[in-house]
This record gives sequence, C-alpha cells and structure tokens, in this order.
Amino acid sequence: METLRTPDERFTDLPDFPFEPHYADVPDQDGGTLRMAWVEAGPPAAEAPTVLLLHGEPSWSFLYRHVMRVLADAGVRAVAVDLVGFGRSDKPTDPAAHSYARHVEWVRSLVFDVLDLREVTLVGQDWGGLIGLRLVAENPERFASVVAANTGLPTGEHGMPDVWWAFRKAVEGAEVLDVGRLVASGCARELTAEARAAYDAPFPDETYKAGPRVMPSLVPTSTDDPATEANRRAWDELTRWEKPLLVAFGDSDPITGAMAPVLKRAIPGAQGLAHPVLADAGHFLQEDAGEELGRVVAQFVTDAPGAR
Repeated sequence: METLRTPDERFTDLPDFPFEPHYADVPDQDGGTLRMAWVEAGPPAAEAPTVLLLHGEPSWSFLYRHVMRVLADAGVRAVAVDLVGFGRSDKPTDPAAHSYARHVEWVRSLVFDVLDLREVTLVGQDWGGLIGLRLVAENPERFASVVAANTGLPTGEHGMPDVWWAFRKAVEGAEVLDVGRLVASGCARELTAEARAAYDAPFPDETYKAGPRVMPSLVPTSTDDPATEANRRAWDELTRWEKPLLVAFGDSDPITGAMAPVLKRAIPGAQGLAHPVLADAGHFLQEDAGEELGRVVAQFVTDAPGAR
C-alpha cells in the first residue's frame, strides 16, 4: 500500500494544541503496516476514567483541543486519535485503499491492540461515530459509555439530506480541496485563520488528500453498500445497549441533526438521560462549543457508575 507521511514541520505552532504526538504501527490489511497517531491529556489511565475522542471528515485530533483541556482539568484522561488519511497518521494515496471496514479495523487495532483501552467512554462525531459506534457494537465489553455528538450509523435504508449530497459533490469534484474552508463552512461561529491553517496542515498538496476525498463515498447511501450488513448488525447490538449513551448534538447541524431523535429512541442506554443541545453549534460542535462539550462529557463520565 502506497502511503505518504506529512512532514513534522507542518505541525509547528498549532494554536491551543500543545499535546505531544504518539505513534504506533498497525496492520494495513494489505500485508504491510501503517503509522497511526494520537495525543493524550489528563491523568494516567490507572488513575482516571478514559475518554476516546474520534474525529470525522475532513478534520483531525486538533478538533478536540478545547475538549481535551477541559477533560484534563476535570481529572479525565483524554485520548484523541487521528484516523488513517488524516492528521499525523499515514495517508494511503489510492482512494481504493480506503473502506469503511478498514477504517473500523485500523482504529480497533490502535485503541485495543496497542493502547489496550478498557472501560472507555467513546465520544464520536461525524465519521468518529460511524466508526466508533461499530466498535462499541462489536466490542461492547471494552466500553463503559458513549457520547454521540453530531453523528449516526447509516445503513443505506434512509436517504441523506440534500446538504450532504452537495457536500459530497463538492469534495469529489474540487480541483483543489480546501480542507480549512470545509471545516469553516461546517461551523456556526467564525473559524480563525490560524485554526483554518491547522486543518490544512496535514495536507501539503493534493496527493495527501485521498482520505478526505473518498470518505463521503464510503457512507452507505443504499442497501447495496458493502457496509450495510455490518451496520445492520451493529444496530441490532445497539438496540440492546443498556450502558449510558448520551446524545449531545449542536443546534445548527443540518447534516446529522435528524439522527439525534433516532439515537435517543432506539438505544436503551439513552433512556432517562438529560440529553444536552449545544446552542449556536454547527456540525463541528467541538469548534463552536468545545469547552461546553468538554464540560458535558466530563460530568457525564465522572457521574457514571463505577467512574474512578
């Protein structure tokens, strides 16, 4: 598998992101390995509950910088992973190297085989939920609770909103994919020039962008999709999930907003919880209301039964 690795100097002077990167190799499922990256904040694992933060398209762990700070201050360990093709993780150059199943397995390899996370709380947004909810359903013994933040688990049985199709068309057809602009367009509040530059940092040129370009096409939009059956099985498990599941959506996300009531209604662990709606927060609610989301997650985790 042909990959590119973003030079380290692209990640200097990132605003509000002092976290040192960590790296590990995982099987690339093609006979080789890929290097994946993550950052951490907060107390050691033995001393605190752990939260796994998974980003989506087209961002990276930088998205969680404000959330991580709040979690660490609250005595919670935060682990934010860069998906393959994003951030500091390796970037396969062939779009065909990416698949939904491979992304699930790449993250599973890192967080279970390498980091050995247990009794962890998932916070998944966008693709972080599409991947993370699969991990929860397929490895329920590893998770203590879930925070679903502007995300879902599509099976292809229901249509996607027009705004999503417009986004997919723009990503696939752009001669130059402006990642920083895409993130800014998904925020309800203005994104600073420095933050936009940080979202562009992982991608020195177009050859690095196979991941962001292909991810929209991997979302199941029909029942013929290769991920449909696996996602259906995941839903079967999630409809029996009785551990706490908090739905924390922004109030201004036209892409995933319709999934919030579905998650609340379908998953037993969501019943009886006060699900927050973050005001003036778009698709990238970590940018618009990161500190508020951090407080929501910290309280949810520390109030959970068995939290250290």
